[in-house]
Amino acid sequence: MPDVTKDQVLAALAKVRGPDLEGDLVSRGMVSDIFISDAKAYFSITVPADRARELEPLRLAAEKAVTAVPGIKGALVTLTADHKASSSPRPAPAPASHGHGHGHGHAPASAGPAGQPRGPAQGGVAAKAGVPGVGAIVAVASGKGGVGKSTTAVNFALGLQANGLRVGILDADIYGPSVPRLLKISGRPEQIDGRLIKPMENYGLKAMSMGFLVDEETAMIWRGPMVQSALLQMLREVAWGELDVLVVDMPPGTGDAQLTMAQQVPLAGAVIVSTPQDLALIDARKAVTMFRKVEIPLLGIVENMSYFLAPDTGKRYDIFGHGGARAEAERIGVPFLGEVPLTMDIRERSDLGTPIVHAEPQSEIAGIYRDIAASVWAQLSQGNRRKAPSIVFD
Repeated sequence: MPDVTKDQVLAALAKVRGPDLEGDLVSRGMVSDIFISDAKAYFSITVPADRARELEPLRLAAEKAVTAVPGIKGALVTLTADHKASSSPRPAPAPASHGHGHGHGHAPASAGPAGQPRGPAQGGVAAKAGVPGVGAIVAVASGKGGVGKSTTAVNFALGLQANGLRVGILDADIYGPSVPRLLKISGRPEQIDGRLIKPMENYGLKAMSMGFLVDEETAMIWRGPMVQSALLQMLREVAWGELDVLVVDMPPGTGDAQLTMAQQVPLAGAVIVSTPQDLALIDARKAVTMFRKVEIPLLGIVENMSYFLAPDTGKRYDIFGHGGARAEAERIGVPFLGEVPLTMDIRERSDLGTPIVHAEPQSEIAGIYRDIAASVWAQLSQGNRRKAPSIVFD
């Protein structure tokens, strides 16, 4: 069968009526550029910001129309809010409750670790919608790339699991997903009841990544709003089941994806990964500032590639300096979670997709990751959350 073309997808979408049954999605110019890879279609639909929630059936209708096209195996359709098209400046409504409350002016509570409520939202801001069955969502972030954040995130997740917790990992790096290779997972996820996605799994970790949906060499050329919508769909339309912790491997930097997760997801806290040298620490400070600005608790800093151990002699070399992340943690008043050395084992295991915590559970390095995981879980389970200080810009 020949490859499906964009025109075929547009023809199917031209049969989907627009909001209020006026025109169709294509003639009204609501459909973004269409990206097709491995018989799956990816696109967004632009809708007024103040109607985004009520127009969810429109997204489902578009998804159904496209998946009916011969040769299409699936579709990732997202709603992009167009603030200019809004009919009024009022903020988007609070997430709908799944309970039967009648709403008496109280902001809903959001879930904390192991399902414990965090309490009402502060300052009159609606609580962020959680993920059913997931106790705590923890972001692993860095201010820049190249510091080993994804390797740290995977081994941290496995460290949590080794400590007896039920754990999943979400690869939030749309442009450069690493989790499929790090966990040695290939293939495509299945859909359940035509809506939810069944997460992939290896080493007992449930995982979701854009890398499972497109080929490894495919370049994702998406604008910010589409990335934001795809992230939330991968988070909330995946059948995670019951998890104590969902680890989110954040993309490097402080851009749209990071702000989406920080502002729209009830993160229990963030772990910052940095190498010891000053240049990396400068960027790590940016990540710290971002999370504090959006009032996400900082669970601590990990100094990755802290020192190099020569495999032949065991001699230690401080290639990138040493102790910079510890000093930074002390300076800003957050926990220092530990030093992870730069070793051949970590690099080789990562390349092979057999993380060291799984492959060599009795090794000293695996113990370091388990200790980091234990420190983070102690903070989450004891509710030891540090309220972020106010940051004032003159």
